[in-house]
Amino acid sequence: MKKNVVCGLGEIGNPIYQLLSKNHITVGYDLDESLMNKIKFDKYKNLETEFIHICIPFSKNFVKYSIDLIKKFSPCGVVIHSTISPHTTKKLQTKTKIPIIYSATRGVHSRMLKDLQRYTKFFSIEKSAPKKTWAITNFSELMKKCNVKTKQLSSPVTLELSKIVVDTSYYGWLINYAQISNIIAKKYRVDYDEMWSFSDDIHKFLGNRPKLFPGFIGGHCVIPNLELIDDKSLWEIDKINNFYTKKVKDAHSIAKKYVKGKQSYTKT
Repeated sequence: MKKNVVCGLGEIGNPIYQLLSKNHITVGYDLDESLMNKIKFDKYKNLETEFIHICIPFSKNFVKYSIDLIKKFSPCGVVIHSTISPHTTKKLQTKTKIPIIYSATRGVHSRMLKDLQRYTKFFSIEKSAPKKTWAITNFSELMKKCNVKTKQLSSPVTLELSKIVVDTSYYGWLINYAQISNIIAKKYRVDYDEMWSFSDDIHKFLGNRPKLFPGFIGGHCVIPNLELIDDKSLWEIDKINNFYTKKVKDAHSIAKKYVKGKQSYTKT
């Protein structure tokens, strides 16, 4: 019998902890001990660790902190659920002799536990990783018991880029266009929603005219994730977002105008 340890009990780690706890012996660890169940943690402290699930925010010391966690818990394998910069998995793998899996997390923070079970959990592992077959098999089984489908990609860097480029940054571009179109609507004094109604049928049949709410991009995903990839073109998202606040006075509060249930509006 082995345990899983979720390291970092924030907006990603806590839902991961809840997910795993339903079917496995799982304990949570955080520098903020008030977030931990200390009684449960102490109860299973001598039990061997199968995986540690790293859910800490990315920083320049991410690899160092991850190594510290590996030394602390001596797991058989590691799963990274955090959003990380390209080649971070590879860098960490070169510093340890246990297998490192990267599995990007998708979902909205306010309903993350539900989204973890809604979306396929993509994962990848370096070709040179030790005990690769064991890691893939056991992680897949772990997720299957949690009713989570999995899909393996060819390399961790592909998945690292997937999370940044086709998830959060693409979402940012879509909001940018909503911002730009709202500036134009205001310039000509026309109703934003009426103008966008022209695309409703097109999006219904082709699915390529998504309408998003024209609010300010806040939070700590879309803009902060731009720092994880060295690409100047993507920083246009931040520039347009800041420009928008100069052109639209209610940019920061405009999202409140769109109630839950309106067809295409999405919160940041």
